[in-house]
Amino acid sequence: MEDLKTREDFTAALDASAVDGMTVAFWASVAPDRQAVIDPSGRVKTFAEVNANANKLVRTLRKAGLKAGDSVALLCSNRAEFVETLAATQRSGLRITPVNWHLTVDEIAYIIKDCEAKALVAESRVAAAKPAADESPDLLIKLSVGGDIDGFTNYDSALAEQDGSDISDPVRGNQMMYTSGTTGRPKGVFRPQAQVIPPSMLSLRGYDPETSVQLCAGPAYHAAPLAFDVSAAMNAGIPLHFIDKWDSEHVLKTISEKKITHLHLVPIMFQRLLALPAEVKARHDISHVQYVVHGAAPCPPEVKHAMIEWFGPVLSEYYAGSEGGAGFAITSEEWLKKPGSVGKRPMLLEVRILDEEGNILPPGVPGGIYHQLPPAGAFTYFKDEAKTNANRRDGFFTMGDVGYFDEDDYLFLTGRNAETIISGGVNIYPQEIDNELIKHDAVADSSTVGIPHDEWGEQVRAVIMLKPGYEPSDKLAQEILDFGRQTLAAYKVPRGLDFVTDLPRSEAGKIQRNKVRAPYWEGRARQI
Repeated sequence: MEDLKTREDFTAALDASAVDGMTVAFWASVAPDRQAVIDPSGRVKTFAEVNANANKLVRTLRKAGLKAGDSVALLCSNRAEFVETLAATQRSGLRITPVNWHLTVDEIAYIIKDCEAKALVAESRVAAAKPAADESPDLLIKLSVGGDIDGFTNYDSALAEQDGSDISDPVRGNQMMYTSGTTGRPKGVFRPQAQVIPPSMLSLRGYDPETSVQLCAGPAYHAAPLAFDVSAAMNAGIPLHFIDKWDSEHVLKTISEKKITHLHLVPIMFQRLLALPAEVKARHDISHVQYVVHGAAPCPPEVKHAMIEWFGPVLSEYYAGSEGGAGFAITSEEWLKKPGSVGKRPMLLEVRILDEEGNILPPGVPGGIYHQLPPAGAFTYFKDEAKTNANRRDGFFTMGDVGYFDEDDYLFLTGRNAETIISGGVNIYPQEIDNELIKHDAVADSSTVGIPHDEWGEQVRAVIMLKPGYEPSDKLAQEILDFGRQTLAAYKVPRGLDFVTDLPRSEAGKIQRNKVRAPYWEGRARQI
């Protein structure tokens, strides 16, 4: 890499390795002893070790009968095996679906079956792994990580039998993330071909394989940490420090002591870091941080101002979704000139602001945000043509958000589909909750909404209409919430409940959730 030609050759070889999913193999060849993953426990794996295990896992899965195009479900916390499984699927033509391991047995089993998984890699700490696997008869192989699970093959034992050398026939794999819909069950965002971004483009974010260090402080199964933390570190050939549970001072200490240069956060993490005592902040040097990317949830302007003042102008905000589209991004310098914006109108794919009739609205007038579908590789909701068609309009799709462009073509978000609650950066879909609460004997109708919360942005609240013969009481409210807790993941369970005598409905009979929500937000702008 001493002269320009050598640097060009290096870059060309790196980008070529991504085409068939062998980026980790490339880094293992040029920097085998470099740290690749550092677990929360302190366990360290080098690029050579991660690459060897990825090859061994490919051979293990092929031995079980999997072939290119088949699906692998990954039920695993932030640890090295997550990266190894991802690297294995990327080079074997397999499609990976990371699963939120906080979900219930029924929810996990649904995703395993719906994504048509032929293999499940699950961590022993996840109690739901075995019962969910038991409900999934099409699995050809089940591997347990971090310990044994009854009926599973131990991950380490299985890999120990295989050769760790690079496979000779790599095929680029794919991934399918799940995003819930307003009708209840989550849906896979499916693309027939994987999106391949040249790893060399990461240099635009200031990545340097010799000096950069990545932190993943959020769950790797979420799309943003998976893209901005895990995949970025794998492609840039830099160490990835995993944190498994948020602790503000521990995160700040890790940033300081491990010389973290790049990380992805969400606004609630900003707020918790900012809430640390001044003397704690002063103890930890953060001058080496070069790039903090954030999105996934609204960020109050005063919070972002405070973070820029503390960390410097290193924040980069994005607005995008699992469905894709052009995406928006805005640097700290731009944002300070356009506070509240999520970025300028993209150059490649068009974005339109439309009214309910589909007319394009002028600058300054809010409307539905519609993103142009790419000419090739457009997504569909897996096995759900109706849902796919429902968000399309003339070659554009919407994620349900509302906003406007200003006179300089900067996008400002003003609201979103009433069906979606964002609490602490996590999307929660109220229909899923209503579908469970309505099963309680006392409940005639339910309309779950998001209400204001200073720390989380929104908090889940159930609004219940009772059947005749039942009277509102604190005891009954708690009973209904406990009932929901039996089937709902903990973060979806409403934090409170209100009784009403009537719920507003449209002429078509659909609950008008925006009207249910409105009184809670009276006098307070609902940010996006």
